Amino acid sequence: MTVHVKMAAIQWHSRERDYSEELESCSLEKIPVEFGDYHPLKTITVTESKTKKLGRKESTSSTSSSCSSNSVADPLSSVLDGTDPLSLFAATAETVAATTEVSRKKRDQEEYIGSDFEPWSSKRGEILARYTTTEKLSINLFMGSDRGKTTTPGSAVSEKVRTRLEELDDLEEGSQKELLNLTQQDYISRIEELNQSLKDAWASDQKVKALKIVIQCSKLLSDTSVIKFYPSKFVLITDILDTFGKLVYERILSMCMDNKTALPANFTPDNVNDTAKETCLNWFYKIASIRELVPRFYVEAAILKCNKYLSKTGISESLPRLTSMIKGIGDPLVSVYARAYLCRVGMEVAPHIKENLNQNFFDFLLTFKQIHSDTVQNQLAVQAVEIPIYLTLYSPAIDWMLRCIAYRAPDSLLTEMMERCKKLGNNALLLNSVMSAFRAEFIAARSMSFIGMIKECDEAGFPKHLLFRSLGLNLALADPPENDRLQILNEAWKVITKLKVPEDYINCAEVWVEYTCRHFTKREVNTILADVIKHMTPDRAFEEAYPQLQSVITKVIAHFHDFSVLFSVEKFLPFMDMFQKESVRVEVCKCIMEAFIKHQQEVTKDPVILNALLHVCKTMHDSVNALSLEDEKRTLAHLINGFIRLVSFGRDFEQQLSFYVEARALFCNLEPVLVQLIHSVNLLAMETKKVMKGNHSRKTASFVRACVAFCFITIPSLTSIFTRLNLYLHSGQVALANQCLSQADAFFRAAVSLVPEVPKTINIDGKMRSSEAFLLEFLSNLFSTLLVVPDHPEQGVLFLVRGLLNVIENYTWEDNSDDKVRIYTSVLHLLAALSQESYLYHIDKDIGAPESPWKRKDPEASEFPRSALF
Repeated sequence: MTVHVKMAAIQWHSRERDYSEELESCSLEKIPVEFGDYHPLKTITVTESKTKKLGRKESTSSTSSSCSSNSVADPLSSVLDGTDPLSLFAATAETVAATTEVSRKKRDQEEYIGSDFEPWSSKRGEILARYTTTEKLSINLFMGSDRGKTTTPGSAVSEKVRTRLEELDDLEEGSQKELLNLTQQDYISRIEELNQSLKDAWASDQKVKALKIVIQCSKLLSDTSVIKFYPSKFVLITDILDTFGKLVYERILSMCMDNKTALPANFTPDNVNDTAKETCLNWFYKIASIRELVPRFYVEAAILKCNKYLSKTGISESLPRLTSMIKGIGDPLVSVYARAYLCRVGMEVAPHIKENLNQNFFDFLLTFKQIHSDTVQNQLAVQAVEIPIYLTLYSPAIDWMLRCIAYRAPDSLLTEMMERCKKLGNNALLLNSVMSAFRAEFIAARSMSFIGMIKECDEAGFPKHLLFRSLGLNLALADPPENDRLQILNEAWKVITKLKVPEDYINCAEVWVEYTCRHFTKREVNTILADVIKHMTPDRAFEEAYPQLQSVITKVIAHFHDFSVLFSVEKFLPFMDMFQKESVRVEVCKCIMEAFIKHQQEVTKDPVILNALLHVCKTMHDSVNALSLEDEKRTLAHLINGFIRLVSFGRDFEQQLSFYVEARALFCNLEPVLVQLIHSVNLLAMETKKVMKGNHSRKTASFVRACVAFCFITIPSLTSIFTRLNLYLHSGQVALANQCLSQADAFFRAAVSLVPEVPKTINIDGKMRSSEAFLLEFLSNLFSTLLVVPDHPEQGVLFLVRGLLNVIENYTWEDNSDDKVRIYTSVLHLLAALSQESYLYHIDKDIGAPESPWKRKDPEASEFPRSALF
């Protein structure tokens, strides 16, 4: 039986259908509702409610009437005077939430230290990375003693105490081993071993041994033989002290648990039992017996919090005493770090006692001149350390003390600090720490005063450009008075532009670029960029400053959202040329494209923007190679596609197509970009149809065919087979809509020819899945499209359907799969639809009319190659 006979049989047996009538019959019944009639969404208003109690059990009965409604009243409304239980529950929940919020805000206000306070832990890594040394270090390791282990259970208490005191003396009598010629990494490893030894000794109930380890480590803070490493040593040793303080506090806390009941959060000494108090006093007595000042100070400061178990005023009384103890430390560097540790502990246990923090810092100012004493100068001469490097060792300690003092401090305290700095001759080290510690708003309001103080500083001790950098960091966060802004920039740049060392220059310039972008126009920004290029180009200095240069670009882009203005900055693109390293250059390009996609609100055809961004996108595209990760390719393609979608030449469709052709040549290695270009060109063809209202002229018909040819040429270059299938179908539909019948035939033939190549499994998110479900979906869509495709006059009736059936028959399907049956069912649906006098849907201006669905009135010669499958 031939296909013609089959079709005749289908036409004879298929029932005729009137789609319009079927649609009308399947619609919901429409009933007119007069104004005032009941509606299920209409609000029910309760106007009367009666409630009475019956017996011991509270039962309620009520009558209610609804206004402007003939329906039965809402039972939930009638029970509780018109308020249903859910509403009451919601109201109660809102009240509780409001009360909780008020309580929380009140608690937050009472709590002194908030999340805005930068903890010490955030400084730790920075200090360890900055203060390093190549010199050899030494350390004294504790060697355990066997004394005291022969005591019998019946020994007297006095004998036990005497033994423990002897164990404490062991450390000073030679129970230690000195390790010499250690590298920095070896030294850090030994300190970490001591920290672990402390924990092990504590876990094995060797409390005296643990105390010995802490004392030994504290003694290391008196040693300044390798002075450049001292800040890092301080960080490592205080980690051990923090561990010890925590262990002691938790030990005493565990002794306070009576009947397994823990102490309340805000306990008082009255809640602490006598045994815990005695143990706590015993720890303080042991520490008081330490002979040397530095370890005695540090160990007592480490357990300062334990004073809470003994007295309500214990901490407030101990802080001034510890502050006075520091006056006995002769080395100014050791002394300032001891003060920093006391401030650190004080902020943790008693942040409200600001008087002691202030007094601690003011005492330091009184002894600040010791830095320039003969003793210190001799020590620096022996270690060959210059005074500017030596002064930078003080920065972490002074910065931390001032940060604690300045936290939530009033504006007047900054004025007082500035006056004290002036009395000390505007010491640059102190001035830098003051600008780093106080709020940016306070610093910005006094910008000109700080510039005056910076000018009077002695540059021999601390470089002025570092002071201007600190000032610039504050001005990037807060705005100075408007009348002073230009003068501030001029004064700062006079100093910055004279810097000869590229590293110093770019570290300073990077900060002030943001200030310039915030408050000035592209003219000033262009001047700054030109000066940076001038300083960083000689001897290819830019190769050592890529992070800073990248930061400059990021700040400029963040403030110039109008890219026509940005690319009109004369030195912007020459600045980009300094990024010679490909990975850095690509990151900068990605940053530019992200900003463009985020801030470009409207489509553009500005040639300056297009040329610049095409160059940027080409740079990203050219970085793709065989080793590039899929995620990286996906990211780059997403950025390029975002740019393509924002380009529009309006009614100049030919120029738009030329842009897409150029983009295809530039970005041929990124498949998602090619897919986007195909979709964009198809959209362009449909826009042309819309403008011409479906009646193409000779010129627009040629243009549409050019769009169709673009797609037909581009699709085969894609690797994903289902992407190609769907694009062939989509592009064929676009060609059909624009009366390009032979081109549409070519797309559909290409899709049918590709079906045999569909693999049995495909990779989806890293897992292999069967492809039949995707193939079934595609074929269903293709059959739906073939309903409105006119038959080719030379190939006979249902030419494409017959070829597709041959492919389906020869395709190898999975065993026990019903997908093949589903496809043949879809074919029956298609044939039944084709047999109707009028179709369910059609394409406007399609020359294949419903009354003659299998004949083409205006056959065209095919412009694309035919498939051998037909």
